[in-house]
Amino acid sequence: MNILFFGPNGSGKGTQGAILKGKYNTAHIESGAIFRDNIGKGTELGAQAKAYIDKGELVPDEITIPMILDRLQQDDCKEGWLLDGFPRNKNQAIKLDEALKEAGMILDIVVEIILDREIAKNRIMGRRLCVNDNNHPNNIFIDVIKPDGDQCRVCGGDLKTRDDDQDEAAIGKRHGIYYDADTGTLASAYYFKDKAAKDDGIKYIELDGAPSVKDVTAELVSKL
Repeated sequence: MNILFFGPNGSGKGTQGAILKGKYNTAHIESGAIFRDNIGKGTELGAQAKAYIDKGELVPDEITIPMILDRLQQDDCKEGWLLDGFPRNKNQAIKLDEALKEAGMILDIVVEIILDREIAKNRIMGRRLCVNDNNHPNNIFIDVIKPDGDQCRVCGGDLKTRDDDQDEAAIGKRHGIYYDADTGTLASAYYFKDKAAKDDGIKYIELDGAPSVKDVTAELVSKL
């Protein structure tokens, strides 16, 4: 089962991906990790990517897509993979689709987590980290995991924030790219949605990202 995953920052996409990885033994591939891995190992593609990154430029698709294909063909992906973080625009979606077909790889499912932009922003800015364990869930904008004042709801430890979680301008910029249905990430998701509507062999799943993690997981599993 090969899955392409879409969702804005704050939608719980990473959490759901981790759950699917555990449930179906599916490799969860995050595009940023592919860059870091190739650069760290000193691969030829990694060196080419680093040259662009060091200059503050975007890595061309001609470098990015071969790195992604190489990762999807590794041993841990034989039972299936879940790709998260790519493509980010329609042109990349088209190129990835063509590259997968050329490599003989089948894309089975595309998942889109739908979440209102303001809710997504609040979820990010509402995250609080427990000084004792960052995995303790605390968010001032989510009732079921809302902390008791400045204390962790799990252990009572002090809470802190991440600087990037409080950078509203940066969050807005990332969301601006994602929610752009003409040239942004949603445009790439809708490319696959159109293909699914034409019975192209792809199943397109839409999930409401507003409910609890457990409820979103239940809906996702029921639709797979």
